[in-house]
Amino acid sequence: MNTASNSGIYVLQESGELVTLTERLYDTEDLLQTLLAKYPSILAGDQISPSAPRMWLLIKREAEVPDAEGASGRWSLDHLFLDQDGIPTLVEVKRSTDSRIRREVVGQMLDYAANAMAYWSVDSVATSFEQTCTRVGKAADEVLAEFLGKDGDPDGFWQKVKTNLQAGKLRLLFVADEIPRELRRIVEFLNAQMDPAEVLAVEIKQYAGGALKTLVPRVIGQTAEAEGRKGVGPRTSRQWDESSFFEELERRVGHEDAQVARALYDWATRSTHRIAYGRGAQMGSLFPTVDYEYSHVPFALWTGGYVETQFQYEATKPPFSDVQKRRELLRRINEVPGLSLPGDSFDRRPSVRLTELRSAELRDAFLRVMDWFLEQVREDAGPC
Repeated sequence: MNTASNSGIYVLQESGELVTLTERLYDTEDLLQTLLAKYPSILAGDQISPSAPRMWLLIKREAEVPDAEGASGRWSLDHLFLDQDGIPTLVEVKRSTDSRIRREVVGQMLDYAANAMAYWSVDSVATSFEQTCTRVGKAADEVLAEFLGKDGDPDGFWQKVKTNLQAGKLRLLFVADEIPRELRRIVEFLNAQMDPAEVLAVEIKQYAGGALKTLVPRVIGQTAEAEGRKGVGPRTSRQWDESSFFEELERRVGHEDAQVARALYDWATRSTHRIAYGRGAQMGSLFPTVDYEYSHVPFALWTGGYVETQFQYEATKPPFSDVQKRRELLRRINEVPGLSLPGDSFDRRPSVRLTELRSAELRDAFLRVMDWFLEQVREDAGPC
C-alpha cells in the first residue's frame, strides 16, 4: 500500500457504513498531470480568488517554451492554462518524493516564465489551444464559447491574453501532493515581490479507501499583503487621461520608453483630431483618432510599454477594408529598420515594443508611415 501518512477522511455513506480514506502518494507524476488536464478544477480556483473563482481553460500539456525568437522549444512546461481573464497560468508538477521540488523547480519555473513572456505570442498560444482541441476531437471555437459563456467575447478574450503576455501578467503554480517548507517560503517571498505576476503553490493530497478516492487541494503562498496588492477578479474600471496614462507608463517601463511614447503622443496631438482614452482597470490605453465618415485609429499606446497597430479594426472601414491597402501598410511598417511584423498581420493587431523605437530616426520613419495612413484616410473621405 502506497500510504503517505495516518491522516484520514471519513465518509459516511447512505447505507450508514463509515469508510475511512487514508492519504496515498500518487503512483507516478504523470498520473497527477493527467488528472489536472482532465479535471482542472482541482487547481482550486475558488481558493485562489474566493470573490471571483478562477476557471481554467487547458491550452496545452507539455507546452514548448523557446529561448530565442523563432526557436523551437528548449523546455517543456507541464501545463499551460488560461483563466477567464486571459491570464496565462503556468503549471509545473512534482511529487513530494522528487528532491527537485525544494529549490531546482523554482529556477526551472522562472526560466519558463521569463522566456514565455519574451517569446510566446497570442497567436502561438491560440494555435496550441486549437491543436489540443483537435487531438480530442473537439472544435476550438465551441470549447472556447462554452468556457466563456453565452455573453463571452472570444476576440476580447484573446486581446486580454495578448495584453497579459506583454505586461508580464502571468500566474505560476507549483503543484505537488505535498509542498515542502522550503518551497512554501520561496513561493510566499516571490508572490510578495513579483508584480504583476502571481506565484502560488497548490498542494493536492490524494485519499483512497475501498472503491472511493478523493482529491483535496490547498493553495499555499498567499499573504494578506500580496492579496491586497494584486488580487484577481472583477475590478472597477478607471477612466485614464494624459496625466494618469504617462505616470503609469513611466512606472512600468521607465523614463526612456515613456519619452518614446511621449514623442508618439505629441505627433498624435498635431496630426489627429482627438485622443481617446481607455477604461482598463489596470492597463491604460490611448487611441489617436481622426473622424470622417468613420473614425480611424492609426495606432494605440498601452501602459504595458507597446504600440499596437490597428489592422483588424481598420479592416471594416474604407480605404483599409481593401486588403491590398492593409498589405501596403504592413509593407511600409516592415520597411522601418528593426521592425518585422508577421506576414499575416494585416488582419490582426500586432504590437511593437517602445524599446524598438528609441532611436529618433526609426521613430520618425515609423511616424512617416502613420502620416501615409492618414493621407489615405483623408483622400478616401474626399472634400469636407
